[in-house]
Amino acid sequence: MENTITNIAKGVGIALLTTFALLIIFAIILTYTQVSENIINPVIIVITAISILIGSSIGNIKMKKNGLLNGALIGGIYIFTIYLISSILNWKFGLEMQSIIMIAIGMIFGILGGIIGVNKK
Repeated sequence: MENTITNIAKGVGIALLTTFALLIIFAIILTYTQVSENIINPVIIVITAISILIGSSIGNIKMKKNGLLNGALIGGIYIFTIYLISSILNWKFGLEMQSIIMIAIGMIFGILGGIIGVNKK
């Protein structure tokens, strides 16, 4: 049980660090190019999905079973953490359609990453 919690925490941490790194790269691209700001929301969704997939895959590599559950937990905890930070930084935070989409993406890509991680040799 303790090993599972450690691996889930590791997966969430890796996902958060990946998000941070990819967002910095995206911010640099936005700053120094003529890329339209209309792509910000889709790019954030893609960055979130990639980060959760990577974090969930790595977090589940040492586990032999429950990739679906552990991956969903990693995705769910990641999304909860991001929304907690968002609500602290933005007092007008609310649950909207984009929030629901992000929760669904977090869970789906967490599950996919869990399946990938458990089945890696």
